[in-house]
Amino acid sequence: MTTTGEEHTAAGTGPWWWVRWRGAVLDVGLALASAAECGAEGFRFAHDAGLPVPVGVVFGVIAGSVLLVRRKWPIAVVLVSIAITPAQMGFLMGLVGLYTLAASELPRRITAALAAMSFAGMLIVTFVRTHQGVMRGDVTMGNWFVPFASITTAIGMTAPPVLLGLYIRARRRLMESLRERADSLERELQLLAERAEERAEWARNEERTRIAREMHDVVAHRVSLMVVHAAALQAVARKDPEKAVRNAALVGDMGRQALTELREMLGVLRSGDGPGARGAAESVPLAAVGAAAAVAASRAVDDSGEGPSLAELDELIGQSAAAGMVVALSVEGDVREYGREVEQTAYRVVQEALTNVHKHAAGAKTYVRLAHRVAEIAMQVENECPPEAGAGSSVGLPSGGNGLLGMKERVAALGGVFVSGPTDAGGFRVSAVIPA
Repeated sequence: MTTTGEEHTAAGTGPWWWVRWRGAVLDVGLALASAAECGAEGFRFAHDAGLPVPVGVVFGVIAGSVLLVRRKWPIAVVLVSIAITPAQMGFLMGLVGLYTLAASELPRRITAALAAMSFAGMLIVTFVRTHQGVMRGDVTMGNWFVPFASITTAIGMTAPPVLLGLYIRARRRLMESLRERADSLERELQLLAERAEERAEWARNEERTRIAREMHDVVAHRVSLMVVHAAALQAVARKDPEKAVRNAALVGDMGRQALTELREMLGVLRSGDGPGARGAAESVPLAAVGAAAAVAASRAVDDSGEGPSLAELDELIGQSAAAGMVVALSVEGDVREYGREVEQTAYRVVQEALTNVHKHAAGAKTYVRLAHRVAEIAMQVENECPPEAGAGSSVGLPSGGNGLLGMKERVAALGGVFVSGPTDAGGFRVSAVIPA
């Protein structure tokens, strides 16, 4: 079989112009067979042409040996076979040459032209030889046999090798196309795998952020109130025992609630119980932990499991007031219900803002404003300057700096706007607007 020029260049490991040693051996064998055939037919050619027999034999051997270069110069091989057709030699060379020409990457018009020349040469030579046989009486089939034999011989010596070569050429092109498609598909699959890995990494990072935000919502507010109540308990333990008892009860209740919520999340981490878990022995998906964290966070105020809502702002503010904060709540517009995520986010914004006041501005008067508008809900939590310098740190509340970031992420996820910063009077303001 023949190969394309690209294959010659890419995989040329054989001698000279051959791609492989196997092809070289095949061509040498075909050339020897063709030389032997043409050499044997050289006897008759020398007799008919009136030449010495050695001359005819040498001529036939040289002509038949041209088949050795069929892969490099297929046109030359076909032209030589056409040239020696009148001498009635080179039949094997003609067949193999036409096949090689048709199977090569040469333009089809060249293949068609040389095939037509070979057909015409074989037709003419066969017609002349057959007619001479009829005239001499060697053939007694009649005059009709001359054109029949000429046409069938010409077709038999031309059509099969050309058709076979075209088939091999089309098959090779198909295989190359399939190979290219397979390589392209492999590259696409590799690219998709890399993109999938990037998306998975992004999803893991997003899930970690959500888990951290939910756990912060669960723990930060309650623990902050516990610390504030504990400080107040220490201050009034001897002066007002009844108030100390109430503060101690509040601290105990908040501590038990915080522990319960933490146990729910840590239980998922330890045992794998939760959405998407496959077994206690396998690693827990981040989605399962995040779901558990979200459920626990939704129970931070409402133990019914439906999650906090704006209707519970009074209770939230009451907890801060019980811890010694002076809080004023004002509501504008017609009160109505919103989507669950909107109400939870609005509640969390107010909750985190009050927690920050406990941490950084203890004793400062705080204003909570809620505005119900046509297509949005707005909230603002603003505190005045603490009455004493350093009052915000008197109870020793630590700060991780994640509260404001978590609020901004929650509001942005719903398409809202979040702004926070100090006021001119020395206080701090947190504002958010969420589409309803």
